[in-house]
Amino acid sequence: MSEEADTLRENGGVKGDYQEPVDEISALLGAPATLENRDFELIAFGAHDGGGDSGFDAAVLDPVRTRSILTRRSTAEVRAWFESFGITRATGPVRIPPTPEAGVLRGRICLPVRHRGFALGYVWLLDDEPGPSDRQLAAAMEVAGRIGALLADEAQAGADLTREFRAVLTAERGWQRDMAVAALRTALGSRAENLHAVVCVAPWPTADPEEIPAARTVPGAAAVCTVPWGTTRQSLAALVRLRSADALSPAHTAASRLAEAARGTSGSAAAGIAGARHGLEDLGAAWWEASGAARAALAEQRFAPVAHWSDVGPYRLLTALPPEAAHDPVGGQLLSPAHRELARTAEVFLDCAGQAGRTAAELRIHRQTLYYRLSRVEQLTGLDLDDGEDRLLLHMVLKSSRL
Repeated sequence: MSEEADTLRENGGVKGDYQEPVDEISALLGAPATLENRDFELIAFGAHDGGGDSGFDAAVLDPVRTRSILTRRSTAEVRAWFESFGITRATGPVRIPPTPEAGVLRGRICLPVRHRGFALGYVWLLDDEPGPSDRQLAAAMEVAGRIGALLADEAQAGADLTREFRAVLTAERGWQRDMAVAALRTALGSRAENLHAVVCVAPWPTADPEEIPAARTVPGAAAVCTVPWGTTRQSLAALVRLRSADALSPAHTAASRLAEAARGTSGSAAAGIAGARHGLEDLGAAWWEASGAARAALAEQRFAPVAHWSDVGPYRLLTALPPEAAHDPVGGQLLSPAHRELARTAEVFLDCAGQAGRTAAELRIHRQTLYYRLSRVEQLTGLDLDDGEDRLLLHMVLKSSRL
């Protein structure tokens, strides 16, 4: 496998639901197959063992196929050229000759992917002599038919899942959430029990349905919706398919792209990723984790722009506290603008486990200056920084204030 192909797989560019049938076609025809949707956007690609280390050997690629794999789509010119051969209406394999002036250095075989008479995508193969037999092509078309059913199922679910997904994330615990989960499970069908992660992007700039990305445009996403964020803003939730519980790269890719899109509009946004889960029963808890991780990323620059729930440390507990917890009387004076430097000193001191030497080095101040500032902190808060519980309370108040 080439480095580019490895990268694309790791980044979630290959959809796991389609990889097996695409690999099956590659094996049936002894050539690497590429699956694109009807808009010529890459869905999956397959390798084979014939003649080299992989189907991505530079010797078998031409510029069009290379660009399709690396950029996940073909150009408008290439699309128009291929469609001129009638692939949108074809019900069987279509052979397309090489055309060097169009960048198509090798001939192609196109297997239309259809469902109930509609073209939903195309499987592409390089056409080498002697080429596959009619029997092989017939077998490959049967697999293409199964891919068509998958694409149709995904399109139908993707159109309907926004409402069901939002209902699960916003429903009260109890029978309301149970009913919402049942509806989402019905909409997802066999995919309901897949391994997945929930992603939260906050704040999301709008709740306008026209400006919310469709699930099919988010790498690996089975569903996307908006969820209220505070009293006046929105967040974006995505349900992302995974291949294994310890490989969250598809969720990270989706979260990074969505957070970048949100920052481009609002100027400030971050994303959080929940732990991996099978099935839908724990979606409420997963959303709580994802939104908590997003809050941590907004509060602490070291977590931004994408925070994983497993990495946010004490914010796992702090994000569960009610908003008024940040207004504990202990922090009243210390958290005022006039004492911003004292608050920072106290937080660094507590982050450094109360070690004066480390704290002074971190703040680049003399130890005597540190001791003076800490005494002022004690005066303003009424706490004893030699007392462990007082330290814990102050640390929680300082961290919570960021949220």
